Amino acid sequence: MALNGRAVREGVTVGLIGYAAVAAFYTLFDLLAGRGLVFTLNLLGKVVFRGVRDPAILQLPIPADVGAMVAYNFVHLVAALAVGLFVAWMVARVEDRPERGMVVSLVMLGGYVITVWAASRLTVDVAPLLPVWTIVTVNTLAAVGGAVFLWRAHPGLWGRVRGVHP
Repeated sequence: MALNGRAVREGVTVGLIGYAAVAAFYTLFDLLAGRGLVFTLNLLGKVVFRGVRDPAILQLPIPADVGAMVAYNFVHLVAALAVGLFVAWMVARVEDRPERGMVVSLVMLGGYVITVWAASRLTVDVAPLLPVWTIVTVNTLAAVGGAVFLWRAHPGLWGRVRGVHP
């Protein structure tokens, strides 16, 4: 089934919420750690696009790699929008048939676990600079932010899934 206009709007919104949650969290994390505004963005750009794996070469200050940061930022935005659109599509399926709620919930939980696992594996070599707890925290913030938005956009859906409301 294709996404309708509402699902696309909701998907883009959920994706942007997740994207913004990640950006805000790591900006604050980096500032509190005294590393500057774009340390993690620079680090991830270098890991993904430059093949940096040795945390020993990542001592402060890390020279800014604007190209890697822009590329990573673009990939992160596209991934966040894709996840948001998928989640909105899944919610629309539940809206059509509330009995799908449990399966959709399990798929979303599985997606969350796979995302955390994949991000942890991708950054395992730089874990001293990007601890796993931050990956879990930021993905949880993104998921909760998107869930709150969708909860408000679909009042009563959870009750219909649970069979409380017709």
